[in-house]
Amino acid sequence: GILTGDTKENSDAPIVVGTTEILRNQLYDVMHHFENLPCDLVILDEAHYLGDSDRGVVWEEIIMYLPQRINLLLLSATIGNGREIAHWLSTLRNKECVVIEEHTRPVPLHPLLLHPRRRLMPLLQDGRLSAPVAAYLEKTSPSAGKRRYLPPYEEILGVLRQYDLLPALVFLKSREECNVAVRRCSTASHPANDDSFDNDLETLLARFPFLRNHDQLQGLIRHRVGAHHGGQLPAWKFVVESMMKKGHLDAVFATSTVAAGVNFPARTVLLFNSDQFNGHEFSPLSATAFHQMTGRAGRRGQDNIGFMVVYPGTFMDIEHIKNMFFMKPDKIKSQLRSDFSMILNLLLSHTPDEIRNMFERSFADFQNRGKRKGKRQDLRKQFDRHLSFLQQEGFVDGGGRLTGDGMWASQLRLDQPLLIAECLKRDAFPGGDASLLAAVIAAFVYDRNQDVPIDKKRIPGALRRALNRVIDTTVPLARRMKQAGFSVEPLPLWPSLAIYDWARGAEWEWVIRNLHIAEGDFAMLISRTADNLNQLASLKDTHSTIALRALDAKQIILREPVVFDTW
Repeated sequence: GILTGDTKENSDAPIVVGTTEILRNQLYDVMHHFENLPCDLVILDEAHYLGDSDRGVVWEEIIMYLPQRINLLLLSATIGNGREIAHWLSTLRNKECVVIEEHTRPVPLHPLLLHPRRRLMPLLQDGRLSAPVAAYLEKTSPSAGKRRYLPPYEEILGVLRQYDLLPALVFLKSREECNVAVRRCSTASHPANDDSFDNDLETLLARFPFLRNHDQLQGLIRHRVGAHHGGQLPAWKFVVESMMKKGHLDAVFATSTVAAGVNFPARTVLLFNSDQFNGHEFSPLSATAFHQMTGRAGRRGQDNIGFMVVYPGTFMDIEHIKNMFFMKPDKIKSQLRSDFSMILNLLLSHTPDEIRNMFERSFADFQNRGKRKGKRQDLRKQFDRHLSFLQQEGFVDGGGRLTGDGMWASQLRLDQPLLIAECLKRDAFPGGDASLLAAVIAAFVYDRNQDVPIDKKRIPGALRRALNRVIDTTVPLARRMKQAGFSVEPLPLWPSLAIYDWARGAEWEWVIRNLHIAEGDFAMLISRTADNLNQLASLKDTHSTIALRALDAKQIILREPVVFDTW
């Protein structure tokens, strides 16, 4: 079975695949109702996400809340402190945690350098840069590699084809570079058309007919290359993944996001950069990111050797790549922190003192032991600050128990539960118009550092009035939150306008063109808005009108090309 925010299929099956957020919410519910989670084994794939700044909290919460009788299996190829995590797990769960380590790659990795004159040479020799590479770097002036130019992708693929090093997964710095690379392969040679390629692609396009006009479809067909990044439609990324896995493509140009969590192997991984965008700035590749990327080199069962090819250029520090080749993955550091949704849900089943004790058994506290005492108090101080504010706002009483408002607000398992709860308390949401409800909720969910300028005159009167009412309602609470030391960002307008147009039936291309936003970003905005509407729909016992309208709103925004079936 499968269980996600939008999909529920065969959820009583003996094996259910789901998201970590769904499991965390299930644990909240069973703790609240003193019920038993109906499973015997939980497998957390990509367990290195425990150290992810955005999602690591959820991984750690699951481990902390999971009943001891349920066995736990963590899987990862890139954890540098597995034994430390195992020690914590053994202490937390009062049972032995066994570490199974494998240091030999199933397909050995051979590093190469592709000389700008199209010659391949071994990158390393006896743990150092090989003599040819060292000689090349010595002869190359520091400024020569810093000239900004577009690599000759087509010629580079030709060299890899000559040495039978295709298919290749090519990592580039940005979405636009991936798109440009596809366009620059305009005359790349490729095998003659074959029936299996045509049949497999037609099967996919029959499922996703809206992709027949995709601007990169001809590159896929004529030149056997594709681009894969967060700015693209999920359905298009699925097509590229499917065609690559079937061996139909010579190369996929991708950002580093494809390295984590996507089963996307190739014979060769090609690196043009030794740095990576971390969400705020470009910084040198970490050992974890490097191992995730090079882990895609070499197809098990098809290749005897996988290849990593580095290409010298503007953003390539070959010495750094050499060092990364011998470094272990980074150590995982706890990202646990309090937030209002977490505290509300824990108070459903725990007293404040029990929650404080729970934090003292966390991985964060485990790692902080031995450090100065003040550091160990951070989680307790975070919790007390959140608890005090919840009491001030009437969600928790003086004894640390949830009030009536706190009970229903705990069901808002989303990023801005208090701001949305304030709108619900003061009847500020448009309960009579599903399109307007979807639009105002969209303003609460977008957290990318992207500002889309819009002409406020373009905002329809009904939407302007609905947004003004929400803003007027939330501003006083936001001011109190800031005074208490909590960060609150102003609500952006463009997500509301985009969702309002979409909910009222506007064409996909029209919305994308008018707001100049990437398809993948718009698809993500729609999906996250639907998740938030789903949380509102759970309040049918206390806010029946809004709950019903939220279901209507979710239904009208979840349509092609955002929703598609991969089964």
